[in-house]
Amino acid sequence: MTTYTPALDDKLLEGLQGAVRGDIVQPGDPDYDEARKVYNAMHDKRPAIIVRPVDVGDVVATVDFARERDLLLAVRGGSHSVSGYGTCDGGVVLDLGRMRGIRVDPQARTARAEGGCTWADVNHATHAFGLATTGGIVSSTGVGGLTTGGGMGYLARRYGLVCDNLVSADLVTADGSFLTCTEKCNADLLWAVRGGGGNFGVVTSFEYRLHPVADILGGPTFYPLDGDVMRGYRELIAGSDEKLGAVLVVALGPPVPFLPERWHGRPLCGVVTCWSGPEDEDDEVRARLAELGPVVGQYLERIPYPVINTLFDELLPAGLFHYWKGTFSQGLPDGAIDAYVDYGATTPTIQSATVVFPIDGACHRVGPQETAFTYRDADFATALSPTLPTRADCEATVGWARAFAAALEPHSLEGGYVNFMDHDDQGRVRANYRENYDRLTMMKRRYDPGNLFRLNHNITP
Repeated sequence: MTTYTPALDDKLLEGLQGAVRGDIVQPGDPDYDEARKVYNAMHDKRPAIIVRPVDVGDVVATVDFARERDLLLAVRGGSHSVSGYGTCDGGVVLDLGRMRGIRVDPQARTARAEGGCTWADVNHATHAFGLATTGGIVSSTGVGGLTTGGGMGYLARRYGLVCDNLVSADLVTADGSFLTCTEKCNADLLWAVRGGGGNFGVVTSFEYRLHPVADILGGPTFYPLDGDVMRGYRELIAGSDEKLGAVLVVALGPPVPFLPERWHGRPLCGVVTCWSGPEDEDDEVRARLAELGPVVGQYLERIPYPVINTLFDELLPAGLFHYWKGTFSQGLPDGAIDAYVDYGATTPTIQSATVVFPIDGACHRVGPQETAFTYRDADFATALSPTLPTRADCEATVGWARAFAAALEPHSLEGGYVNFMDHDDQGRVRANYRENYDRLTMMKRRYDPGNLFRLNHNITP
């Protein structure tokens, strides 16, 4: 069935076309269908126009255009929003994909990245100087959504969340103002951007603090699906130096050369390791991983840091169908581990996974009210992410994901990580921000009273 897409009157577009140097794509244009695609194919929307800015002036003009005409506005960075908030029907999509400039200052150990950058862009630029910062686990993820949601990754235990490493941000607010936000100037907005989602404006550039990380000991180690392995992982994190980043994965065995064929497609669990400590301690890390249980497959080598963020790229290209749920937990309770085993045994596809991120260490040294991201008492964040090749298959697994989330609920904190929330989780927004919600609401009233930026896990003014 073809969805009708309302076209904007040519006269309405004249002013915008004169103000924007980038592209404006409309229905009927040869590249419209390609331009409207997002990473999660569940969201097949038909915007009235797609604006692809090349600079801040284009962003300001587009925000003014949408506000003045009361049009729905979707802001797209890397396009990875599982909830589909980077697109809309009948409105304006502001696609930052052409704004991908990066400047690294190796002396100050900072990097400034434009809002359309991906973590592949950032990692490539910073690695040239032997520097890195926390940044996701899939390289095509956009910097914008990950940072404004809080941002988890392999270096979080050592250096904190992505938002903890955010030094400053340039923002276009709902009234078209351009503001630079630092600890000394517009500090309230910087606070809100550090975990408050896309509620407060379009971030056109992010400045990150960098750290001396070049090569790491990295890669996956696979074990049979076993609660004892997961309890061993729990103890591994509790007793390890913060230089050990280790993400727990429950999935079906992928068809990779280092995993015997008899394990391909079978339920298993794995630990994806990122040891950023000294090389002479690599063997100790290997030994501790071997103690978790019988190793059925392993690729664990010294690799450049950027490589660790590409390990899932081939498995998770754009165009698959996703539905997600997310939880936080204090510790990793036995009841949660039981649920990982029970539901992991019926993981629907090789692309699907349950991913458990440790967020202790440096993440705990930031107070719950120092940033909008407030769950500083959580030790782990879990993402339930069934991923399927067709829409019908994905819709058929929604019940599995919801039942899995319900099984974890007694062992979890009330809220969850906004970037792991799907479109039907709007009712959890207050719980996601806990004691910071009221302050965020006041900020929303100040900077976006008309709720122009509402395609997100929305904080209503």
